[in-house]
Amino acid sequence: MSTYFTEDHEWIKVDGDTGTVGISGYAAKALGDVVFVELPEVGAEFDKGDEAAVVESVKAASEVYSPVGGEVTAVNEALEEAPETVNASPDGDGWFLKIKIADADELSSLMDEAKYKTYCDGL
Repeated sequence: MSTYFTEDHEWIKVDGDTGTVGISGYAAKALGDVVFVELPEVGAEFDKGDEAAVVESVKAASEVYSPVGGEVTAVNEALEEAPETVNASPDGDGWFLKIKIADADELSSLMDEAKYKTYCDGL
C-alpha cells in the first residue's frame, strides 16, 4: 500500500484501484480540535482537486480536496459521532472517504512521505 500527499495536506493510501483519503497530522494539528466533519455521499464523483469534504474545528472550517478523480465508494460515518477522531488518529481511524481511482496517473503529481515531510518543514 502506497501513501501520497497533496500540498493541501490530504493523504491518499492506495490499495489496488481504491484510495482511502484523510488529512495529515500536520493539518489536524494546525486545525486544532475538530468538532464537525461533513462527508460526501457514497456514489459522488469528483475530479482531482474538487472539494470532497469539510472539516470544522474550534479555530476554522477547511475544505478537504480529492487528491485524485473518481467515485466515492465509502465514507467514515463514525466521524459524524466522533469528529475528534481526526485529531486522535489523522492517518488511521480519522480517514474521511474511500474513492475508486479513475486515473492512476494522477498519483504521479502527488508527494511521497519523504517529499511531504520536506514540504512541511519548509512551511
